[in-house]
Order: sequence, then C-alpha cells, then structure tokens
Amino acid sequence: MSGAIVKRTPFFKILIANRGEIALRVMRTARRLGYGVVAVYSDADRDALHVREADQAVRIGEALPAQSYLKIDTIIAAAKASGAGAVHPGYGFLAENEDFAQACRDAGLVFIGPSPEAILAMGNKAGAKEIMQKAGVPCVPGYQGADQGDAVMLTEAKAIGFPVMIKAVAGGGGRGMRLVADAAAFPDALRSARSEAQGAFGDPTVILERAIVDPRHIEIQVFGDRHGNAIHLGERDCSVQRRHQKLIEEAPSPAVTPELRARMGAVAVQAVKAIGYEGAGTLEFLLDRAGNFYFMEMNTRLQVEHPVTEAITGLDLVELQLRVAGGEPLGLKQEDIPFSGHAIEVRLCSEDTGHDFMPQSGTMARWQMPDAIRVEHALQSGSEIPPFYDSMIAKVISHGKTRDEARGKLICALEQVTAFGVTTNQGFLIDCLRHPVFAKGEATTAFIGNNRDALLAPRPDRGSDLALAALLLYVTNPHAPPGQRGRSLSATFPLGLRIDLGHGVQEIEIVPERDGSYVATRNGDRFSFAIDELDQDSIRFHHDGLMEQAKFLRDGDRLYILHRGVTLSARDLTLAPPESASAAGGDGKVRAAMNGRVVAVLVKAGDKVAAGQPVMTLEAMKMEHVHTAGVAGTVSAIDVAEGEQVTTGKIVVEIEAAA
Repeated sequence: MSGAIVKRTPFFKILIANRGEIALRVMRTARRLGYGVVAVYSDADRDALHVREADQAVRIGEALPAQSYLKIDTIIAAAKASGAGAVHPGYGFLAENEDFAQACRDAGLVFIGPSPEAILAMGNKAGAKEIMQKAGVPCVPGYQGADQGDAVMLTEAKAIGFPVMIKAVAGGGGRGMRLVADAAAFPDALRSARSEAQGAFGDPTVILERAIVDPRHIEIQVFGDRHGNAIHLGERDCSVQRRHQKLIEEAPSPAVTPELRARMGAVAVQAVKAIGYEGAGTLEFLLDRAGNFYFMEMNTRLQVEHPVTEAITGLDLVELQLRVAGGEPLGLKQEDIPFSGHAIEVRLCSEDTGHDFMPQSGTMARWQMPDAIRVEHALQSGSEIPPFYDSMIAKVISHGKTRDEARGKLICALEQVTAFGVTTNQGFLIDCLRHPVFAKGEATTAFIGNNRDALLAPRPDRGSDLALAALLLYVTNPHAPPGQRGRSLSATFPLGLRIDLGHGVQEIEIVPERDGSYVATRNGDRFSFAIDELDQDSIRFHHDGLMEQAKFLRDGDRLYILHRGVTLSARDLTLAPPESASAAGGDGKVRAAMNGRVVAVLVKAGDKVAAGQPVMTLEAMKMEHVHTAGVAGTVSAIDVAEGEQVTTGKIVVEIEAAA
C-alpha cells in the first residue's frame, strides 16, 4: 500500500499552509536550518503575527476556512508564485488531506508529510481500522461501512450497543465526534456530527464505535523515512479532554509501564512499516483499566502536543520532518532514543469555562507570557482573535526531572500568564493540574466530566476579589483630577459601586481613610487595603497582614486583574441602568452567544416551542453550539438564514411568550 517513491528536488523555501502558533513553530526550525519561509493568510489574518514574521506572505481568500485555508488550488498557486519548493501543512485544515498531498506532488512541490497513499490508507478512520484488524491489532468494535443512511446507522448503533461514539472519518481534534447514550438521542447527534465534520474537513462521512468506559487516551509518536526505517518516540497521555478535545498532554504516561510501552511501540512501528510510511505520525489507542489497548485512529501529521515528546527526547520533530522530506534517512535507531524526565503541556484556549466552554473572540488587549518556560503562541497585545478558527491560542509546556516537578513548574507559569481582553481557560487549567486525581496520575477521559462541579466551583474568596476590584476601580478612576490618580478623591467620603465580576451585579462601598488606606465594605464584611506602590499596570498592597501584588488593565468601565494566578474581569456598572430580562432571553428574543455562522435553523415561524428547546445551531471556532428558547411560546420571526455570519448579541429568533 506504500506510495511510489518519487524523485524530489532539493527545496530552499517552504510555504506553511497554516496559521497561528504552528506556522511560527515551523518557521523557527526552518530558519534555523537555512530555509526561507512563506506564510498564507485569510482576510481575518491580514495583520496576524505569522504573516508579519514570514519572509513573504500570500493572501488566499476570505475569513472562513472553506474560503481560504482549505482551498487547495489557491495554496498551490501561492507556493508557485512565491517560489517555494515545499509545503508544510502544520496540523488541522489540509494536513491530512490526500488530495492536497497529491496536488503538491503533481505541482512538483515537496509535501512535508506522508504520501497521498499513506494519508488515504491511515488518515481515514474506517480504512485505518481495516488495516489494523488485518494486522491483528486490537480495535474497538464498531461500524465503518459505506452505507451512511440514517436507518442503517441507527441499526448498526443498536447492534454495537449503547453508549456509542460517532466519529468523523476525516480530521480530528474532536470535531464531528459525539458520545450518544441511547437510541432516542442518536438521530440528532448524527446530524450534528455530520454537519460539524463537513464544515471542518469537507467530508460528512462518519463511523461508529463502542464507547469504552473511562479509558486512558494514549498515543504513540512514530517516524518513518523513504528508506524503510521506522521508529517510535514513546507515548503521550492525552486523557484530560473536554468535548473530545485534548486540554492537557504529558509524556510519559503515568499508566504505561516500560513493558507496555515496548508492546505498543512495536505495534505502531509494525503498522507504519507495513505501509511504507514517511514522516511524522501518531497512532492513538484507548487503554482500559485492565491494561488492554485498542487502536482508534492514526493522525498522519504532526500533533499539537509534539512539544512534550521533544522535551523528553531532546529531538526537534519539525527538523526530523524536514530532513525526511528532503530524502535523508532518519539516522536514528530505536535503542538510540533517549527518554529523560517528564513533560506536560496545556492548551490555553479562548473560551468561557463557566459557560460550557463557550468559545470567545475579540481583541487581546494585553498579552504577556512567562519567560522561564516554553510557550508556543502567535499573539501580542492588541492581537485580534477571530471567531473562524480553533479556540486554542497558546500551548504552555513544562519539563522536569519528575512528574511532580513538571506539574509544579507548569502551575507557576500559568499563574504568570497575562491574558486581558478575551476570556480564557487559564484558571480552569490550573485547577485541573492541582486536582488530587490528576496529581496522582489517575486522570482518564472521564476526568473533567467526573470532577466538573469541583473544577468549575465558584472561587471561595469572591468577597476579596470584589473588594480588590472596587479598590482598583476607585484608584484608577479616569475622571480623577490630574495628579490625583491613586489618591483619595475625597478623604473619608464613601463611594458606592455596582460591579459585575461575571456572576451578577454586586454592590460594595469603598472608603478612603485619612491615613491613606482604604476600606471596602459589603454586607457587613470589611476589607482593608494599604497601597505600597501603584503603577500604570500593577499594584503592590497590604491586605490581611500580607503584602501582595496584582497586574491590571483599566479599559473604560472594564477592569482586568491578574491576582494569585487568577484572571478577573470586572465591569463598573455604577452609572449604568439596570439590565433587563432581555440579557437572559426572558424577552423572547434568542441572541447569538458569540460571533459565528448559522449552520442550522431548527424551528420555523409559527412553531410552538418550550423553554430550553433548541432553536438554532451556531458554528464558532470549528465547533457547533446549540441555542435554546428562553421562554415558552410561539416563534414569531426567524431573523437569520443558514450560512449567515452573525455577531455576538444579534437577535436570531423571536418568540412570543405564551400567555
């Protein structure tokens, strides 16, 4: 099944058919090895950092991926126009598209990845399972037939037995994947999975698998060359996930013994040798409590989490990709691969964990990353995070002699991340790393689901957070007279504030004392502060006998604070009119919860709906999000059409409340 060996000419310039942090990651190694680099960009990315950092950049279309980063002919033309001799696909978009790899070959371009034949064989989940089954590799029971009819799929799901997983045959990253508990929920889940797969990969085909209860998600990193050599670089544990998308990855896995690593690695190497695989690839397995492992799929590309493997092996995986693509042998034997220490990576995402991980877009007003740890990102203060692409905005990677050391370093680094302007999962990641189950190395794919309440519990010191926000709003009052910033505006005169920290409007009173200190009072609770130092973006103060510090950004009535490793976003509503029931949809108007594209209107004018009933599905950052009716009643108007791009807060459906 291996592809024909094609004579390839040397290349000196590489076009990176991707965006963001992976584009910059590939650029870094390519330049170190002496290659020129070319970026491509959509209209949404015109001012992106990967565009400015490249030697050349070519516009490839409008914002939506289907109009830019998924346009094969346009990207090939960009490579030709720039004089690039090779194309690196990164991950996502066209990285596992055999037509793209074939188009590069036909155009005389080196595709930095496996052959089109290998991508077709292993990149398709159904085809890969057939190959593994023939090779005697244990696979999860399921259905990967050509008949995709709704009735057939439901019959096969019942035969497999619920719960079942619906999985897109193309791509990865959790898109087009649904866990279905029973037959009643199957039709809607199938429609949604197909729609999401079509939007993300251009292919709605899905397979079905039996859901393995509470497994570990273990993947083996492999490399092959055109000379018949193949090796594995150990495993990564990617069990901590939400919506089937990885959030935390580590190497090695706390659950994998040296003996199991050798067995899984041997299976992986045997598989890639069987198809003459060339380049980087990853075989993914489910590991059950009894130590049995089942093949799930192969990713025929570089993985998001490749830095943890680089950390424990000392190898540059992008360099290996470039050398193999240039025709060089790997130059490594299995026994030569070193494994040193432990590495953990977290994915910092622009999402609101308190609202079902809703993706967030907008302007990152202030962006500062810690210096003493590896961070992969493509942002700077003022960068725009568009709603059209993945919500991951950075990867933070730690390496230590032991797992505990790596975990501690990563927590400390995350506490220093300054991300003001767009809500992220920073605090949630810290809570995951601190959780006793993760700390003991016992997290499975059920970790977030089983511990959701604890991980998303409100902070116990909300009163202290509110008091600090009130203090900073008071001392950074933009209407203070010149030279009075940070000083008492009117000594001992109390000021009542109405503040929203994201969980409802709270009232608090702050009083400047004659000695220069401040007292914040709320419901009889008193919080005293003495300011030691106040700069434009940081404050050092005494509170409860402790000297503390915080970073902040004042932007009109919005205040961002980084304190004790937690980012707070406060709104000063003191002068604002009270919010009406419309904010929660109580006025019968359903509003878009984010910038995104309408992929399904689930009701029509005249329909009677119940409160909480799904009425519209919006796609943002490559994931689908169902919007529901806020009240029971009759649909009086549909204000959007399928395919329309909408902005946050736009009215999409109107409902006349039942009497």
